[in-house]
Amino acid sequence: MEGGGRPSAAQAVLLAASTALTALVYSVYRQKARVARGLEGARRVRLDGDLRAVLLEAPGRCVPYAVIEGVVRSVKETLSSQFVENCKGVVQRLTLQEHKMVWNRTTHLWNDYEKIIHQRTNTTPFDLVPQEEGTGVTIRVMKPLDAAELSLETVYEKFHPSVQSFTDVIGHYISGERPKGIQETEQMLKVGTALTGVGELVLDNTTIKLQPPKQGMPYYLSSVDFHTLLQKQESNVRFWKILTVIFGFATCAVLFFVLRKQYRHHRERRHLKQMQDEFRQAQERLMHEMNMEGGETLKNACVVCLSNTKSCVFLECGHVCSCSECYQALPEPKRCPICRQAVSRVVPLYNS
Repeated sequence: MEGGGRPSAAQAVLLAASTALTALVYSVYRQKARVARGLEGARRVRLDGDLRAVLLEAPGRCVPYAVIEGVVRSVKETLSSQFVENCKGVVQRLTLQEHKMVWNRTTHLWNDYEKIIHQRTNTTPFDLVPQEEGTGVTIRVMKPLDAAELSLETVYEKFHPSVQSFTDVIGHYISGERPKGIQETEQMLKVGTALTGVGELVLDNTTIKLQPPKQGMPYYLSSVDFHTLLQKQESNVRFWKILTVIFGFATCAVLFFVLRKQYRHHRERRHLKQMQDEFRQAQERLMHEMNMEGGETLKNACVVCLSNTKSCVFLECGHVCSCSECYQALPEPKRCPICRQAVSRVVPLYNS
């Protein structure tokens, strides 16, 4: 603790950092909990002949947050894989990712580093249709790339290692970067994939559309069923809740440590002040008793031992300040305790 009982700079920084981290983790936890509650409260509708009637009865022909399951079907032409034959889809993502090792000057270790150097995503309009044929009900999926979770299947992946000469290796060690190679990946949302869509369901003229919700809730196009999707979100909420509790306990521990230090400092200051007050009172009582007994006793006391009576006259300075025992105890060469002048001779003093 610093003077005045204030926390030190390190303690203040630690308390502020732990409080800020706790607030940040708690805000993330609240957001995840809100998403999980919204997903749990989403209205589950079936992709069947009654869907149009449900939307006609809904306010504004819209279900703000709905869960619906169906199978992907292309509206127009499909997208063909560049690497896999007879692989058709409605969303295609091509990625080139650089892999290299970077030297960390702090830890003195080589760390893996990945960087996307090129990515292109192609889409074509598609619908969700029932798994059973013949119902004739379709849902047009709008803005699939805006989905918080868009399940794409990796259909092709190949790693192209870097070819390096000896001079390249030397240069890489000097620069602190060692390229490992380029990874080429193709991901697709294939036709016929079963999807769970969570978003705003609206009837626009004769077209039923699934689009991003307007209340700030996440938009999902997931290949897992709704129960699994909900469990994953709840697991995420539990993780952030545990983190919030841990950081909260850490902040409370730091706060308790700072307050304990302040309390101990305050208690020590109070004890010191009490001792000073007691010492001053004792001095006042002693002076009062000595004045009551007579001030001459203190006035004629030896300045060295303060107990015996002055009995020596120091010459040539003439000071009367010591008893004979203290004069004998003075170191050689003997000097007057008052003026520090050399004592040439001593004359006894007799008080009558």
